[in-house]
Amino acid sequence: MHGHHPSPRLVETPAEFVAELQAVTRRQFLGRSAWGIGGIALASMLGGRGAHASGTPTSEQGAAPDPMALRAPHLLARAKRVIFIHLAGAPSQHELFDWKPALVLHHGQPCPKEILDGERFAFIKGHPTLLGTPYRFARHGRSGQELSELLPGLARVADELCIVKGCTTDQFNHAPAQLLLHTGESRFGGASMGSWLTYGLGSEASDLPGFVVLVSGDKTPDAGKSVWGSGFLPGAFQGVQCRASGDPVLYVRDPEGIDRARRRRMLDALRDLNAMAAATSLDPETDARIAQYELAFRMQASVPDAMDISREPASVLEAYGATPGRASFANNCLLARRLSERGVRFVQLFDWGWDAHGTSPSDDILTQLPKKCRETDGPVAALIADLRQRGLLDETLVVWGGEFGRTPMAEFRDGKKDFFGRDHHPHCFTVLMAGGGTRAGTTYGETDELGCRVVRDAVPVKDLQATILHLMGLDHRRLSFPHAGLDRHLTGVTPDARVHPGLLA
Repeated sequence: MHGHHPSPRLVETPAEFVAELQAVTRRQFLGRSAWGIGGIALASMLGGRGAHASGTPTSEQGAAPDPMALRAPHLLARAKRVIFIHLAGAPSQHELFDWKPALVLHHGQPCPKEILDGERFAFIKGHPTLLGTPYRFARHGRSGQELSELLPGLARVADELCIVKGCTTDQFNHAPAQLLLHTGESRFGGASMGSWLTYGLGSEASDLPGFVVLVSGDKTPDAGKSVWGSGFLPGAFQGVQCRASGDPVLYVRDPEGIDRARRRRMLDALRDLNAMAAATSLDPETDARIAQYELAFRMQASVPDAMDISREPASVLEAYGATPGRASFANNCLLARRLSERGVRFVQLFDWGWDAHGTSPSDDILTQLPKKCRETDGPVAALIADLRQRGLLDETLVVWGGEFGRTPMAEFRDGKKDFFGRDHHPHCFTVLMAGGGTRAGTTYGETDELGCRVVRDAVPVKDLQATILHLMGLDHRRLSFPHAGLDRHLTGVTPDARVHPGLLA
């Protein structure tokens, strides 16, 4: 673009000067004024280099760099991609993975006082009683993994699982706990794990988003879409929510009467305008917008193909329990495999309905929990087996879990004992991991005899995040982004989390 503009005149007539001032809008004047002084200061700090917050310089022609370009990991990566299955509301570890004979033996008895001292609950009042699980447990596979009768599908793939029983968090309400798990912050404004991974590594999918979100259960998580937001990272790294029925991505289709050639011309003109703005403002969000428009154009052809599960053989659809054209968790699991094999870096599945307080049949451990297990157990097992059969599991990390655990005590809200359920519990919960360099066929961590606290190999949420990043070849201390005068990390401003070797193959 340089060299194509005529030399400016040094003298203007008064009429020309007034006309020029009148042509400048208030927004343009304020923008120019801000960059007049601020630009000098910024240029001084940068040593004259035009750089974005990401550290990626803009080319002389003003063309934006591709934010999803592949970047080298810090370490030898064990996994290339992640499928993170979040069961929003928090499944009960007592009914599914953490069998406690002592809890069954003392069912209905008053909870020991030492467990309650200094404890805060979301809903439990008074002195609660212990609640033993009504479900049977058995050992499965060559590894002898202990699983509930509610999980026959996962029992078939028990030897692929790394069962992490010692996870802990410091939040006991849904929204803060979900934010902490996914963004490293219990408050709004943090960047989600999928955003950090695409920021750190880019994506192998040139015509699909690097970070895709699929939601089931008729409700988004309590923390809303912030759990897949990019926070302070450039907007290009935000998760893109896709739908299993209807248009996969809203507004990605061309407007009526606009053909693909005309759409291309419109985007070319828009790209040139945005590039001019980027060269002036040095705002990385402008580059992100350019990249997202271009990605959206490519997605118009690629997304319908990737999201069309009707192309799968009948045997695969049957294994997952998937039905083309229907929104379901089973469909989302199959879509996660299709997206992963096409190079998407991070696929996040959210399924609502796991908040088993026991206030009615819609949230108890006798009616609702078995229903949710029937909806999800088979599809997750099919996903793991399918990835293994296709040679993808070793390089795909599958993570399964909620935002916290459930109490070993019955909730019995307002003294009503018609239904059985458990309150929120931050001191221990179970997360499953499979593939992606994890130690298959093992159980890591142990809780006390009542399943109240971790007694061996505790894995705080930030340790879990550090370990996931490590499996992807990223050092959580080196993966950072400057924001508000601080170097921000997924694991905190002062990242003291640790990687757990016992979880690694």
